[in-house]
Formats: sequence, C-alpha cells, structure tokens
Amino acid sequence: MSDKVFSATKFFDFIYRTRTALNFGALFSDGTADYVSPYEPKTGDDVTIKFRTASDNVDEVFLIAGGERYRMELSEKDDLFDYYSCVIRDIRHTTEYYFEIHAAMVTCFYNKLGNQRELNPYYNFKLVPDFSVPEWARGAVMYQIYVDRFRNGDESNDVLDNEYCYIGEGTRRITDWNKYPDSMDVRSFYGGDLQGVMEKLDYLKDLGVEVIYFNPIFVSPSNHKYDIQDYDYIDPHFGVIVEDDGDVLPPGVTENRQATKYINRVTNKKNLEATNNYFIHLVEEIHNRGMKVILDGVFNHCGSYNKWMDRERIYEGQEDYEKGAYIDHDSPYKDFFKFNDPWKWPYNTTYDGWWGFDTLPKLNYEDSEKLYEYIMHIGEKWVSPPYNVDGWRLDVAADLGRTEEFNHKFWRDFRKRVKAANPNAIILAEHYGDCKPWLKGDQWDTVMNYDAFMEPITWFLTGVEKHSDEFRGDLLGNPDAFTGALRHHMASFSQNSLEVAMNELSNHDHSRFLTRTNRRVGRTHTLGPESAGENINKGVFREAVVFQMTWPGAPTVYYGDEAGLCGWTDPDNRRGYPWGREDQSLIDFHRDMIRLHRSINVLKYGSVMFLYCSYKIVSYGRFNRNQAVAVVLNNDYEEREVRLHVRRLGVPDGAQMKLLARTTEEGYELDCGEYTVTDNILTIRVGKISAVILYYEKN
Repeated sequence: MSDKVFSATKFFDFIYRTRTALNFGALFSDGTADYVSPYEPKTGDDVTIKFRTASDNVDEVFLIAGGERYRMELSEKDDLFDYYSCVIRDIRHTTEYYFEIHAAMVTCFYNKLGNQRELNPYYNFKLVPDFSVPEWARGAVMYQIYVDRFRNGDESNDVLDNEYCYIGEGTRRITDWNKYPDSMDVRSFYGGDLQGVMEKLDYLKDLGVEVIYFNPIFVSPSNHKYDIQDYDYIDPHFGVIVEDDGDVLPPGVTENRQATKYINRVTNKKNLEATNNYFIHLVEEIHNRGMKVILDGVFNHCGSYNKWMDRERIYEGQEDYEKGAYIDHDSPYKDFFKFNDPWKWPYNTTYDGWWGFDTLPKLNYEDSEKLYEYIMHIGEKWVSPPYNVDGWRLDVAADLGRTEEFNHKFWRDFRKRVKAANPNAIILAEHYGDCKPWLKGDQWDTVMNYDAFMEPITWFLTGVEKHSDEFRGDLLGNPDAFTGALRHHMASFSQNSLEVAMNELSNHDHSRFLTRTNRRVGRTHTLGPESAGENINKGVFREAVVFQMTWPGAPTVYYGDEAGLCGWTDPDNRRGYPWGREDQSLIDFHRDMIRLHRSINVLKYGSVMFLYCSYKIVSYGRFNRNQAVAVVLNNDYEEREVRLHVRRLGVPDGAQMKLLARTTEEGYELDCGEYTVTDNILTIRVGKISAVILYYEKN
C-alpha cells in the first residue's frame, strides 16, 4: 500500500477495525449515566459499569473494583464501538475501580487519567453509595449578586452618612452609582437592596438564569456582610424599615452606643420581621419564575457587632436581647467564643479572631454545644418554610473548627440536618485545593470550582493569576498545563459533584475576567481603577464564556460580567452594575450562550474528552450516545486549521456537524453552516482569538 493511498486518516480508521493494533483513542468510560447505572446508587443496589472500545478491537476487558477482578462481557455494539458491561452486586461502601484492557500483546489500564501503561491509582473512579446532589443543580446557570452593588430599588433603607462607625470611621452613603469603589470600601454603601433585585427578576429570567446566589444578606455592618451580626434576620438595609427613629452619629463621635438610628434599624424586631417577610415574598417571586435561591452561610466566624459578642454595645441593656460575651462573664454566649484572658471582664477584648481580625470573632464550636445546635438550626431554618431557600454556599468552610477532624464532624452533621429539612437543598462550599476529603457523599455536595475551572482557563487565556497579581508567560496558551490541571483537579470530584460545581470566571474575591484579558499585573491602588478597563480583549472574554457554557459544571455569572463590567480585585471588583451603560452586545452574547447551554442536553450531563491541543489552541468534546458537541478555542493571533477526530465522540464518517456559534474579537454569529466529516476527521479553520461550537445529533 503506497504512502499516498495509506494516509494518516485512513491509518486511524484502519486501527479502529483491526485487533492487531489497540485503538487507544476509542477507549472510554466515566461516571455519567451512560457508563454507571444507577447514576447515584444507594446502599444495596446492584451497579452496572460499562466500558467502551472500538468495534472488534480488544480481546478482553476487566473491571477491578474494591480489590476484586471481574471479566466484563460484551453487551452492546453499534456502528463504531463495542460496550462491555459488568455488575457489582449489593454495593455497601465507597468502592474504587479501574479497567484493564487486553488486545493481542498489549495491556493497558484506564481510569480518570485515561489510558496508562502503568496505573496511577490516585485517579481511580469511585462509586459512592447514597451520595446524591439536587437534580435541579446539574449544569444549572447561576448568577451571583453582591446586593449592595446590584440595584437600588428603595432609597428609604439606604445606609446614611455617619449612621454608625465601622473600623474607625463613619459610614458613607454613595450617591453616584457609577463611582469607583473606595480603597477602603467596606463602610461605603451604594444602596443596592432586595427591592432592586425584585425589579430585575424578569431581566435575569430573560438572560436564562436558573439560580440566584446571594452574597451574605443577614444583618451586618459591612457592605460585604461576611461579618454577621444576626443570623436570624435579613438586614433591614436590604429590606424594609418600618420604624426609623433615632439619629446618626454626631460629628467626631465614634461610639456606636450613640448610633441610635442604626440601633433601631437593625435591632428593632418590627424592622427585622418586616424584612424577613419581604424576603419570603422575594423567594416566592423567584420560584414563580422557575429560578432557585442560594444563600451565603458564614459559619466559621461572625462579626464583632454580633449580638452574641456585642463589642459595639448596641444590644447592651435591651430587653429583647441577652448580654453579649464581650459585655459580661456571665453572658449565655461566653462559650461561643474563645477568650484568652478570663480576668478582662467587663468588655473583654481577648477573644480569638479569624486570621487575627478582631472584627471577625472565630466561633468556638468545640466548647459550646449550644452554639453548635444554634448554627445547625440556622442551616435548617432558611431552607425550610416559610423561607424555602434552595441551598447554602459555605464561606471558608474548611477553616471551621480548630481541627480537621472536628471540621468533618460538623459538616457531616450539617448535611444531615439540612438535607432532612430540605432534601433538594444544595450544599456548596468555598474551597481552594484538594476537596476530596469533603466530597465523600457525607458533607458537601460540591465546591466553588477554582482549581478545576477558574484558574486553568484564566492562565490559558490570559496568563494572569486570578487576582491579577502575577503574569506567567509560560502558562499563557500552554495546552499541557491547561489540560493537566483540569484532569488532575477534576479527579477530586465524583461525576454528580462535578456536574453541580460552581464554574465562575469572576467573583467578589478576584479581579473581573474581562480585566484579566489586558494581561496586566496590578490593583486599583497601584494602577488606578480606570486602567482595569484599558486594553481589554472582548474576544478573549468570549472564548472564556464559551468554555464556561460548554464545560462540565454549573456556569455562574458574576453580576455585571455579562454587561462588560471591569475591575481589579477586591474592592474594585464590586462596582455598581452599569445600568444604562451596559455593553448590550455582551449581554446578547451571554443570553445566546446560555440558551445553547440549556437547550443541548449533553452540555449539562454529557461526557467530556479532549480532541486536539497545541500552543494557544485547545479542542474538546461533550458527548453521549445520541449527541456530540465539539468546541475549539483559538487564543492565537493567527488563523489556524484544526483537524478533529470526532469519531471518538461517536460522530460517524460522512456526518454533518452544524456550526452553532463562532466568536471573534469583534463579535459573534450563530448558525454558521455545516461541516462534513471526511475520513473520520472534521477539518475547520478557526480565526484568531475565536471559539467555535459544532453540534451533531443522531437521527
């Protein structure tokens, strides 16, 4: 056979059809419903595991599960692949497994890392009986709202100038909604509230949002509200103030005992109850539009203003409140905190603060069963009637407690209590690093996906660290670093946990992704806020959004990203939503990409496989037995021709793949024609700084 006739394409086709060469590219299995049934097994279930090979290409496939070796049987065939099956009977505990494949003289192994001649067991698959996640969250499109900066719907509840003193100075009411955040921003309030959210629910619905995630909304003196003052009530500054007596602080006064207007606003039960009732109404309206709600749970620490501590003495002497731990040694809340000097009362300042911050007292669960039970009750309360919230995002969840052993105990109990109150509530944790110890089915459902989403795509497309604090030219466009990071960190997830992971490009703790596209290192105090919007590249941003909407997980849009909002890291990333100044083309783009994500089943539940990678370009596929999507990201400033072996996705020779979307630096277009698969290869030219989405569905 001559070289001209026996082309590389025909060679790959040849090895699909002969046992003399093992087709490594056809080997596949994962944790999706196509390969594990039932998808979320329960204790005592018989579980069927499947493995895919090229048609008539292997001699034997073995499943090694829980230390046992099972010979798999050929159970199904189609035009392209053979499927081998094996049943694990009466599963009782977490079970690791991998595959061993024999073809002629070749033996290889397969786990989450793919084909291996020598097995790396770190990447083995796992079956976790009785671990289920909410079905509604799988691939759900989420939208994160930092309430003070989203929309001001009710000016009567705005925090006023000098209403109280926070970290040494009086509060500031910002009247210019478009003002850049102050460098010391936590005491500056723009007036965003829940009424503002209510007014824009139809906008969010039209955008395609399925879940609203609120940054903390409980009573708190800061605009970020990660220093909770009262876990039982929503802050009336976000809700309803029905009694507004009292005065702001007089000029030059910093003692909050004199902040009588603030004290009345946030401790008066009429204001608190009215605000909770408004929140009930808001959740009902969100649910009526088919959307869900997630609250931010800050349970590692509270705030020095908290009614249990009362360092500001705003609850002291009030009939409706017990004495705070700061006030009196005999406070019923003394054990809620760890005090280092037992002789300092009254007004004991020697409590432990998270990372040493005295504004963030660390909660002392180990020494207080009452505190432990109280927070368990809070976890139950907000996911139950009449509030009916759909889950929790857990702030710095791995930091809670003084030991890892206690931390795991707490979250096991928290899961039991929350899931008993609302079985469909999601438990989603903020976490950096290896999340395996918490994702065993008995603690968290999933995490904010920094390691297996935000960081890899940021380095690959921008070369900039997620805070814009570092530039790494060796990681910009590096396909090996990109795919390696994704494969490694995705191994920490079970399939169901991965499908509900919060995939964000930006959030309240990091620079805006659109700013990262300028590939500059800086912060607002070093370069100025204006520079965050200079030399940005919307084409790179569109590539990132395509990745976000086509990669496994729950794509989560940080408010304003869809409208072109820029910003360096905290506090500049917390600018007001640009109402009236939106980038409408980016909003339209997000709406169309969200529509594609929601309308193509395989983008929520399908398998994933890399197809082609080279410098500054990467391609991957999402697929199941009936659908296939191929995505190409070209982050180069040159047009590139890409040849994709889409047969690995189940796309047959001669098939037509629709080009659903093509992005460029200037914009994007939809429904751009069809491409024919020739000799099992789809060949397409992709423009500079662009992304394409191709689609195939069996008749």
